[in-house]
Amino acid sequence: MKTNRKTSLAAIKTTLGLSGFHRPNKHYGPLAAVILLLGALQLQVFVPTVLAESSTDGRSGGARPWSMQVDRVDPGDVDLDPSFGAAIYENLLEELTKTEQFKQVFRNGDRNANDVPGLLILKTTVQKYTPGSETRRAVTTVSGATKLNVRVQLVTREGQVVQEHLVDGNVRFIGGNLRATHNLAHNVAATLKKSPLPEQAAVLPEKETGNMSK
Repeated sequence: MKTNRKTSLAAIKTTLGLSGFHRPNKHYGPLAAVILLLGALQLQVFVPTVLAESSTDGRSGGARPWSMQVDRVDPGDVDLDPSFGAAIYENLLEELTKTEQFKQVFRNGDRNANDVPGLLILKTTVQKYTPGSETRRAVTTVSGATKLNVRVQLVTREGQVVQEHLVDGNVRFIGGNLRATHNLAHNVAATLKKSPLPEQAAVLPEKETGNMSK
């Protein structure tokens, strides 16, 4: 029995890489081996967790996530029905939140956004608008499309433009005219998602980045 016990302890030591440690004495040998085994298991669980967190930090590059405030839609020189402007705005809030690209998405005028560091403001200006006709779309696929084209800009509080894109949102076949506003918002969110944002330290004023580091 003693020989088997010694062999088992030797195997445990070898498995745990403890061959260089002094042998525990006869009275505490089994207890010490169990303690060492439990310690090794805890280390085995802890190390992968740390590695996973490190790899996540590596992928993100340690960059702080931006937050966004969505401004009301500017109709520009286009005769846009107010319901279309409101629908574009609400769909933008929904679609941008879905992407999870931004830490927080705020409505225009939300006071909670005032003290948020790393805030970008989304400005949307309508460039072109063709009302289209649901009836004509139901009869033919050649005409009757509702078309929207907007310029979207991501700007800092100081007015520095970070990104600028022209985005379309159309309903060519089946669907109500307001469906174009959903398609437009979805395309805007997808476009921003594919466009990498700069690091905040390279864009924000030194005062704001200093407050963030604190």
